[in-house]
Amino acid sequence: YKIQGIVESPLACTGNRWIFFPLPEPCEAMEQGLRDCCRSIRIGKILIQSDEETQRAKVYYAKFPPDIYRRKVLLMYPILSTGNTVIEAVKVLIEHGVQPSVIILLSLFSTPHGAKSIIQEFPEITILTTEVHPVAPTHFGQKYFGTD
Repeated sequence: YKIQGIVESPLACTGNRWIFFPLPEPCEAMEQGLRDCCRSIRIGKILIQSDEETQRAKVYYAKFPPDIYRRKVLLMYPILSTGNTVIEAVKVLIEHGVQPSVIILLSLFSTPHGAKSIIQEFPEITILTTEVHPVAPTHFGQKYFGTD
């Protein structure tokens, strides 16, 4: 798998073609900053939680604009560890007509395992992350919300 670390141009959020999906709660706090930057962006919602017994990701809620199949998708997941949650989210997006090639996964931290599992399942997806490390930080939510 090829990991690229250079972005040559900024991501332009112009027009009404983009939709943003913050997966866990820490990402929802980033919505206002994104709305300030990209006023025309639409916000979709997907709530996915892991079953405590099986550790399988399960979709509990999903809300999309009716024309989602015509949009580009920014899927935000701050800490990519196993990739299971993202894989379930992408499956839901595909069920609603979104092509994997228009999905950009934004992640702050990724493990090699998580990134590889997503690319193996959906090789057309673009993953943007700030750091790839074998161990995912577990304190992100506590630090972000000041509850540590």
